[in-house]
Amino acid sequence: MKRILPTIVLAQFACTSLWFAGNAVLPGLISQFHLEASALSHLTSAVQLGFILGTLVFAIFTISDRFSPSKVFLVCALLGAGFNVSLLWANGFPTLLLSRFLTGLCLAGIYPVGMKIAADYHQKGLGKALGFLVGALVLGTAFPHLLKALTQGLEWRFVIVATSVLAVLGGVGLFALVPDGPFRTRSQQPDFKAFFQIFRQPDFRSAAFGYFGHMWELYTFWAFVPVILTLYGNAHPQETLNNPLLSFLIIGIGAVACVIGGYLSGRIGSAKTAFGALAVSLGCCLLSPWVGQLPFALFLGVLLVWGFSVVMDSPQFSTLVAQNAPAQAKGTALTIVNSLGFALTIISIQVLRSLQAILEPRYWFLFLAIGPLVGLLAMHRLLKPKA
Repeated sequence: MKRILPTIVLAQFACTSLWFAGNAVLPGLISQFHLEASALSHLTSAVQLGFILGTLVFAIFTISDRFSPSKVFLVCALLGAGFNVSLLWANGFPTLLLSRFLTGLCLAGIYPVGMKIAADYHQKGLGKALGFLVGALVLGTAFPHLLKALTQGLEWRFVIVATSVLAVLGGVGLFALVPDGPFRTRSQQPDFKAFFQIFRQPDFRSAAFGYFGHMWELYTFWAFVPVILTLYGNAHPQETLNNPLLSFLIIGIGAVACVIGGYLSGRIGSAKTAFGALAVSLGCCLLSPWVGQLPFALFLGVLLVWGFSVVMDSPQFSTLVAQNAPAQAKGTALTIVNSLGFALTIISIQVLRSLQAILEPRYWFLFLAIGPLVGLLAMHRLLKPKA
């Protein structure tokens, strides 16, 4: 039993490295395929769209509740690795988008299914377990940027191949070492009503809408961290910035935040932990117009705090969703909420892309505050003591 959570965590890290692999090598893709700057938002949205479609299919057909989650994870890891490496044979922007879309489709059987596996092993201490698990997701998401920083003398293809190999190892490792959990409740057939029924519960709705507010901010911030660094570098030419390494640090610090949040949730509860983190990230959004004017040390400090707080609440929202969902539809509930949350990320990313044409860069990220604000308002019900 002691090996279960570390194995899930390592597998989640390995497989979610596929997520931002395209973002990390974007300069190489722009150079080779003569892409416009807007390619960042489109490639990121393609992954998100694939993830959304995949999670909808998983939710409607209750796949992670009907079939062995470890087998589902393995199949999706192998397919995801294959679609990711297909980027090497892309012959234009449409095939780049297709490769990223199909990779996102497979991630639907990795991230939420990994949480489902963890929930099947942890009736108690789920917030702490998911803290480690989402921390692995964050580190996996940031890892391609680190690979890019460490391999700047090599072609962008190395990052793609390395992340695909890592995903294969993660999928095989989890399948070999993690059987179905003792608290798994298996659904025997598709439940097409589950998609609608779970939202009838008020506490579930509060957790879900808190998560939606969090997601409005999270992936847009992550996707545009290199842009924020580039803008700062252009405004302060005296500073020499290693953008891939700094991107890794700003995104990757969220892994530490998720683990700390997991322990904190054991003391004050998941709802209070998530509420506090969401409030801090709201403050960072509101400060964003002035961040680029700060000295480098303060600029980096604010971005590290933002990277820390923006995802610290994520595992706690997943915990709240799992705790307030029907036992027989836990995997489906997690998948549905993930799907809708990621749908919001596409809207958020595309809104920011549109704002670039009409606003000064310093004001671009102010609109992200909408998400945390809505999330905080939705969560008040969960903070009230239960009778």
